[in-house]
Amino acid sequence: MRASDICTLDVVCIHASASVTDAAKLMRKSHAGALVVIKQPDGERIPVGIVTDRDIVMSVVAADVPAATLTVGDIMSSPALTCGEDHHLLEIISVMRTKAIRRLPVVNAHGVLAGMVTADDVYLALGVLLHEMNAAITDEQTREHELRV
Repeated sequence: MRASDICTLDVVCIHASASVTDAAKLMRKSHAGALVVIKQPDGERIPVGIVTDRDIVMSVVAADVPAATLTVGDIMSSPALTCGEDHHLLEIISVMRTKAIRRLPVVNAHGVLAGMVTADDVYLALGVLLHEMNAAITDEQTREHELRV
């Protein structure tokens, strides 16, 4: 399975110049735990960072900093860690594990945002693969039983 097979295509984005308050409102409205921070040269969405609900909690709420005084660019993780559309599931897992992240924007060959792979997407894909493996084992056992009867 490749990133393009398992990613969410509808990615919620924001610009680095947006306020943290606007980011939090957008997260709430779109039921998203993370926003991809983009720049848009030529109208293309190019990931430059990511901001998560945890970033807001740790950098703003817990630090007792007024949200109105900060922009997304002040608290986002940057540069954006991304994977290509052709990255395989095991490569995605390796990046998530080594970088200790749960979300990975997916970019096309030109670096334009194409989707987002989350830990939930990975778990779902692994579940499908495990189900397929179980079916293969079950089919083999059934075939063997039929041959011996």
